[in-house]
Amino acid sequence: MKLISYLSLFLIPMVIFYIIVYAALQKKPVFELFLKGVKQGFLTVVEIAPTIIGLLVAIGIFRSSGVLDFICNMLKPLENLLPFPIQILPLALLKMFSASGANALLFDIFKNYGTDSYVGFSASILLCCTETLFYTISVYFMSVKIKKTRWVVPVGILLSLVSLILSAWIARMYV
Repeated sequence: MKLISYLSLFLIPMVIFYIIVYAALQKKPVFELFLKGVKQGFLTVVEIAPTIIGLLVAIGIFRSSGVLDFICNMLKPLENLLPFPIQILPLALLKMFSASGANALLFDIFKNYGTDSYVGFSASILLCCTETLFYTISVYFMSVKIKKTRWVVPVGILLSLVSLILSAWIARMYV
């Protein structure tokens, strides 16, 4: 175990050193290439910044508007028919847009239901097996300038629903 710890301390500097030595042996302008890469990365950040800011504002409005609570209240009569606890539905919806917002909501679930409860365990599994669908799509598709998502969004939503159901099923097996 100490060997792995020791190697991990030196692995990244060794890789960087290797890249620099290799480029120098190839007689490449290492620092100029590094600056060119930094510039391209910065331009990518500038291009996708409006999308990220728009998503963050929309998430803030969505959370503070009470739409999540409204959706949960509408589905409350169906609670016994749904294959997942209704308390984690807002978490599943919010996770598609924001990981940090979902984490904040997860802590609220932990505070209200406990970490070892069925709801808390389901919520933990759900966050581990879902993705920030709309954030990821917007960032990646905007960075490569793809305008038509075709089946990505419907399939992503379907997979989020499957993750919601499976997380509740797995939690029920262990709690």
